Amino acid sequence: MTYLIDRRLQGKNKSAVNRERFLRRYKSQIKDAVGRAIKGRSITDVENGEKVSIPVKDVNEPSFGHAHGGVWEVINPGNQEYQKGDLINRPKGGGGSGRGKAGNSDQTSEDDFIFELSREEFMNYFFEDLELPNLVKTQLAATTEFKNMRAGYTVSGTPSNIHVLRSLRGALGRRIAVGGPSRKKLLEAEAELQALLEAGAPMEDPYVVELKKLIHHLHTRILAIPYIDPFDLRYSNRVKVPKPMTQAVMFCIMDVSGSMDESRKDTAKRFFILLYLFLKRVYDKIEVVFIRHHTAAAEVDENEFFHSRESGGTVVSSALHLLNKIIDERYGAGSWNSYVAQASDGDNWDNDSMLCKQLLVNTIMPKVQYYTYVEITDGPPQNLWEQYATVPDFHPHFAMQKIVTPADIYPVFRELFKKQPK
Repeated sequence: MTYLIDRRLQGKNKSAVNRERFLRRYKSQIKDAVGRAIKGRSITDVENGEKVSIPVKDVNEPSFGHAHGGVWEVINPGNQEYQKGDLINRPKGGGGSGRGKAGNSDQTSEDDFIFELSREEFMNYFFEDLELPNLVKTQLAATTEFKNMRAGYTVSGTPSNIHVLRSLRGALGRRIAVGGPSRKKLLEAEAELQALLEAGAPMEDPYVVELKKLIHHLHTRILAIPYIDPFDLRYSNRVKVPKPMTQAVMFCIMDVSGSMDESRKDTAKRFFILLYLFLKRVYDKIEVVFIRHHTAAAEVDENEFFHSRESGGTVVSSALHLLNKIIDERYGAGSWNSYVAQASDGDNWDNDSMLCKQLLVNTIMPKVQYYTYVEITDGPPQNLWEQYATVPDFHPHFAMQKIVTPADIYPVFRELFKKQPK
C-alpha cells in the first residue's frame, strides 16, 4: 500500500489542497481577472499578486435535500391574496455591490467573493495565457560574460606582464638567502684576521696568508651571485571570472501609427512583459525606457506609451535616432547592459527603411547587448522587415520574428532568446 504525505508549508488556518481545488474550479474567472490585471498594470509591477472577485452565484455549493414526493395540497392560514395557479413576481433584491443609496427592501444579499492570488499563482496564470510550457520560467537561459581580474603572480608569461617590484623583491630575498652563509664566514674570517694583526702576527705567517685567501674567495663568491636571475621573474597573473550583471536598461520601442490598433498594442505589451521577466532573473537593477513613434519619436511614460490615442504616419528612423541619443547621454558609460525590443506592424516609408538599416548596422548595434524586432501582423512582410533581414549578417546579436496571435508570443520569445551554441 502506498501512502502520500503532503508536507507543503501552509499558512495559518489554510489548506493548500483545498486552495488548489478552488483554483481549478474557478479557473476561467481567475484567468479573466489576470487578463484584466495585465492590461491595467505596469510592466515592472507584473510580478505582484492580484485580488480576484468572483460573483457569489458562482461559488454556491451544490446541496442535496429530501423531497416530499407525490402531490401535496397546502393551506396557509391568513392567505387572502392568492389562489391556486396564481403567478408570483420575483421579489426585488439588492445586488450586494456596496454602491448607490440605501434601499428599503427587506431582501438580503451577499457581496461578491474576493480572494487574493499569490505572486506565484499570478505568474502561473500569466504564463499559461502565453502558452508557456511548465517550469520554463525557471529555465530561461542566462548569458554569462567574463572579465579579466588579477589573481596573484605566475613564474611564466609575456615580457609586458612582468611585475618589476615583485621580481626585485624576490631577487633581493634570493641574494640574502644564497649569500647568507658566505657573509657569515666572511665576517668571522675578517674578525679573526684583525685580531691576529693586532696581536703582532707577521704578514708572512702561513695562517694569516690562509685567512687572506679565504677572505678573497668569500668576496669572490658573494660577488658572483647575480643581481637578478630568470628564476626571480614574476608575471602578473589574470584569470577570467564571471562578470556580475548588476544593472541593465530595457528600451521598449513601439509604432503607434494609425495601423497599430489596440489588439496589436496589447500583444506588444505582453511581449515586453515577458522580456522584462527574463531580464529580471539575470540583473539586479533594471530601468525601462519607453519610446513611441509615428512620424516623430518621443520618450514617454508607460501609461502614455500604451494608451495614448495620438497617431499618424510612420517614420521608424525617428525612434532609432532618439534611442541612440538616450544611450549616449545616459547609458553610454559602459556600466549598463542595454537591451532593445521593437514592436511594429512593419509599415514604414520606403526610403526610411534603408536609413533604419544603416543606423542599426553602423551606430546602434555596437552599443547594445541584444536587439529584438517583432512584427505584429498577419499579412506578408513589409519593407522594414526586408531591410532588417540583412542586419544579422553584420551583427549576430540582432534577432527578428513575426507574431500573428498572442499564442505566438512565447514561441517567438523562445526563438529570439534561445541559448546560442558556443
